[in-house]
Amino acid sequence: MTSDPETGPARVYPVHPGSRFPPGATVVPGGVNFCVFSRHATRVELLLYAAPSSREPFQIVPLVPERNRTFFYWHVLVENLPLHTCYTWRADGPRDTQHTGRAFDPSKELLDPFARAVSADLWTRRPAGDTADAGHATHRAIVTEPMLASGSRASRGLDDAIIYELHVGGFTRHPSSGVAHPGTFAGLIEKIPYLKQLGVTHVELLPVMAFDEQDVPQAAAVRGLCNYWGYSTHSYYSPHPRYCIDTSRAPQEFRALTDALHAAGIFVLLDVVFNHTAEGDASGPVINFKGLANDIFYHLDGSDRRRYRDYTGCGNTVNCNHPVVTAFIVHCLEYWVEELGVDGFRFDLASVFARDQRGELMADPPIPWAIESSRVLSRVPLIAEAWDAAGLYHVGAFPGMAWAEWNGRYRDVIRQFVRGDRGLVGKVASCIAGSSDLYADDGRLPSNSINFVTCHDGFTLNDLVSYEVKHNEANGEENRDGSDANISWNCGTEGETRRP
Repeated sequence: MTSDPETGPARVYPVHPGSRFPPGATVVPGGVNFCVFSRHATRVELLLYAAPSSREPFQIVPLVPERNRTFFYWHVLVENLPLHTCYTWRADGPRDTQHTGRAFDPSKELLDPFARAVSADLWTRRPAGDTADAGHATHRAIVTEPMLASGSRASRGLDDAIIYELHVGGFTRHPSSGVAHPGTFAGLIEKIPYLKQLGVTHVELLPVMAFDEQDVPQAAAVRGLCNYWGYSTHSYYSPHPRYCIDTSRAPQEFRALTDALHAAGIFVLLDVVFNHTAEGDASGPVINFKGLANDIFYHLDGSDRRRYRDYTGCGNTVNCNHPVVTAFIVHCLEYWVEELGVDGFRFDLASVFARDQRGELMADPPIPWAIESSRVLSRVPLIAEAWDAAGLYHVGAFPGMAWAEWNGRYRDVIRQFVRGDRGLVGKVASCIAGSSDLYADDGRLPSNSINFVTCHDGFTLNDLVSYEVKHNEANGEENRDGSDANISWNCGTEGETRRP
């Protein structure tokens, strides 16, 4: 068989009805099974590309309900399809964004929400309704080889844990790191001896699920800046492509990292962002969920479903307590544990998990219980950032039983004490002794509290003793971003100084 890098293989692959399990692209005997969820779609197409940079698909596979739909899943098996083939979906159906929130657009190519590897080679982020993105300037999902289960490992709780928060892209970015592949999972493997020397028990990786680096405010975009931190996820099953040497082997490269850390006796936690996605609000782009299940996956306003409820400060909010979305999140987390070797998770803005489908607070929200009751997830640490951007605050009272929490009260009390605020000795003693005032009343343990003073949000330790106020001028947002409540003291001189 011959092929062209732009048009792909010079043959058409036979297709069969396929199966609704499992979702995503799965190598099976005889070919690759593709499956995607879309309850209200009336017509679906699978587009196959030879490579991430291919401009045109080499085959378009139309799916018909009679052969390729089971309940709310669309599926097809492509016979003898090669590994590392790239693909997208197109979905047609009702478009009534005001009344139902359904937003099908057959001109949009959609990224598979279950993709195990993705490429952003041709992606350009444009606002909704911008016709310039018609055609094939999209993310591409990649067919990857099957992963073996990571095997059972001794569970490690958070008693006496020393957690090192780490940014994969930044940790080895500078030439002084001396690694062969800076800013990648492979580069981090080379620095494991240093991590071991520090004496940490866990590394907590800032977001490593595939995110949109182009999701930045316009003021930052015109300065050529990108989304560095990664809190703009679009593909929850896929490692971020920029952190890989070969994007088609993204799962294998991430698994090599977890295996190497385990061999050194270090456990792996992931910072995960299930509270919002990179698709933003009504002005944001269509990447995947908007085009397949907009009315299910997001919180939409009850009176005008064109509007996205925003409890995250990022334009949209994931409708976590819808049964389909809950199952998606639980199965995704299980995948990262069972196949990619992760040992636990920290959940960004986790109080979103306590909101019902109208955005109201629930006494017993399903998703925290579903996560901690999972056969797989019940044995790994679960850490909540127990607040959201719209006022919910659960420190000391996060729904569920076994969840640990980022102890924001500990952070604030210790900062106040170091700054010299008076009358805090009792509060400091309570914090250091395990914050029993927060956790003992309902039978929780000191290990339910994750004690920290700084993190990726806001001031560093150096900033806390160097600045009275924040100075976020570099990104062009005129110092509007970030919290003003940093509880810091500049020791008499604002900013860097040589005065001891």
